[in-house]
Amino acid sequence: MRTDLIRKTALTAAGLAFTGGAIVGPITAAYAADAKPASQTQSDRKPSGERQLGVRYEAQPNFYYCGPAATRNALSVQGKDISVDAMAKEMGTTEAGTNSINDITPVLNKETGKNDAYRSVEISTPDADAKQTDKLRADIVRTVDDGRAVVANIAGTTTDTDGAIHSFEGGHYISVVGYRDNGTTVTIADSADPNTASYEVTVEHLADWIATRGYATS
Repeated sequence: MRTDLIRKTALTAAGLAFTGGAIVGPITAAYAADAKPASQTQSDRKPSGERQLGVRYEAQPNFYYCGPAATRNALSVQGKDISVDAMAKEMGTTEAGTNSINDITPVLNKETGKNDAYRSVEISTPDADAKQTDKLRADIVRTVDDGRAVVANIAGTTTDTDGAIHSFEGGHYISVVGYRDNGTTVTIADSADPNTASYEVTVEHLADWIATRGYATS
């Protein structure tokens, strides 16, 4: 039975707001959706407690393709090259957005080639508690260590580690492509704007951003 996890993510003009921030992750390139892809990078192995995955980034081509774009960027760390149009068709995306993380998880499994590669996890409360935050941190570390990215359905406003504000009141999808400090800080690949393609947030802020929605993880 679906609960608040099914809340729609339509990225409206009123709900789409962002500010500048440094590109901190190992994203190959930040470019508009009509630009030619850059070559896939290898996973960037860091000292114990940190790992960043190589992402072939692509910005979303319209206001409602954040779900397909986040999924496409997540799959790029596995060397997959799938168009956002193909992603949108598979997950039933319309101008109203992509219904929920439950529509994205099966696509991740299909394209990964394993029925159980991903599962959906809900944070049903308005704010994440310590247990939910710890689980999210553990899920991100495990998934990234497996060479995969997490896809998260978020809503509201958060502040990254550089102090930049990222606001998606109408909802949005992002990819989590790395971590440091044993997962207390995570790296986001955000398809909304190539000028803010990558930034870091604390896992506590990410958990609260996901609250009432969900994420796809190994």
